[in-house]
Amino acid sequence: MKTASVTPSDIKKKWLLVDASGQTVGRLSTEIARVLRGKHKPSFVRHLDCGDNVVVINAEQVKFSGNKLLDKVYYWHTGFIGGIKAARAEEVLAKHPDRIIRTAVKGMLPKNKLGRKVIKNLKIYAGSDHPHSAQNPEPIGDRIASKGNS
Repeated sequence: MKTASVTPSDIKKKWLLVDASGQTVGRLSTEIARVLRGKHKPSFVRHLDCGDNVVVINAEQVKFSGNKLLDKVYYWHTGFIGGIKAARAEEVLAKHPDRIIRTAVKGMLPKNKLGRKVIKNLKIYAGSDHPHSAQNPEPIGDRIASKGNS
């Protein structure tokens, strides 16, 4: 009996659509990271990008639990000496709502070449319009919303 191993030619990628309106950032990000990695598929392999492409819409309407909207601080460094910058979640959500979800999902992916490749399959848009209608993304927001509430 042989063990069947998945090869890159065997991988079938789908396009999925997630509506982030009213979703909590952490619960939404864990599901997106799981789908990006491909862990929801029976043909999951750790060393290949076998996940699906995910389009997130309404990123500006995501929620934070507790006081995180005011207390959570995002840090980054400019690369210059003394160039550490900081912004509260409230400011980042107002200016760049896509960065909130991208940062959360990126932290849940592997910190290697595969993680850098997988994060490129995530497309985030602040409003409800997106340019990926030709790919016919199928909505999965109901699965994520029901899973988060139960």
